[in-house]
Amino acid sequence: MRVGQRCVGGWLLCCLLVLCSAPAVANQGWPRPVSTAPQAAPPGANLPFYEARKGALTIFLLGTLHVGKPTDYPFRPVVVDALRGASKVAFELSPDDVVMSQDAVQRYGMCSHACLPHLLPAPLWRKIVRRLHGNPAMLREIEHMRPWLAALLLDTLNSMSADLQTEYGTENQLENLYPGRILGLETIDEQMSAFTGLSRAEQDEMVAEELALPPSAGIEQLHELHRLWRAGDAEMIYDWSQSEARQVRQSPRLAREIDERILYARNRRFVTRLLFIADPNKPVFVAIGALHLGGPRGVLSLLRGQGFIVSQR
Repeated sequence: MRVGQRCVGGWLLCCLLVLCSAPAVANQGWPRPVSTAPQAAPPGANLPFYEARKGALTIFLLGTLHVGKPTDYPFRPVVVDALRGASKVAFELSPDDVVMSQDAVQRYGMCSHACLPHLLPAPLWRKIVRRLHGNPAMLREIEHMRPWLAALLLDTLNSMSADLQTEYGTENQLENLYPGRILGLETIDEQMSAFTGLSRAEQDEMVAEELALPPSAGIEQLHELHRLWRAGDAEMIYDWSQSEARQVRQSPRLAREIDERILYARNRRFVTRLLFIADPNKPVFVAIGALHLGGPRGVLSLLRGQGFIVSQR
């Protein structure tokens, strides 16, 4: 599993579930393993939450996960207070764009014919056939996907098997608390271009990385990511993601190019948009994928480079 793919919002996971037929989703072709991750957790997790200040500018940043559990909530009071006191609230995508996202995925990621067996190298396609051998309905669905979308679908199947639910993804829970308008830090077309702009070799690398570990290992990775997200340290999440990524990289060069497109370039875009919408003495509340926050090229580091003082809350 390419951990960096977790930076894509829960809207895409939902789109994939809608695009795939019910029988295909219900039967994923492998049993749900018994996770060794902790099953009980106190309510109200210490999710990654930061405050960035520069003079009269204040930006609150919450690291999100597109799936979760009921025990991840309620949000801590400091998060709720910042949300309710913000002059502007922004997600990666605005809810209006999320409504249009299914059409975008269909337009950018699907073929009218069974294109995937012809787009992938034969060995990779054979691995997908073996992976989905118990789920012919899903195999028929994935045949019509471009490689980048096929890689995300394989990752989505792990999310479904990990007993984590999109209903308890962070953005969904925030929307339950905030009735006002929510801005987007990028458009659906901009987010899609991070994938559609990948070369054939880069898309092949995504698929190869997704197939490098058995499904049970991918599920355990998601459980660990969920545990670290609950702990609330963006730098710890970044360090872990880099360690996990090294296990599945087939081509370090291609992996770096993929990360640049789907993670780091988008981080820079987020910061540019944040600085544009921030006004003096009017705090902004931003919720973006937790994997975007940490690391030397993460959003927190980029804000520090712009003169902000960043503190964990």
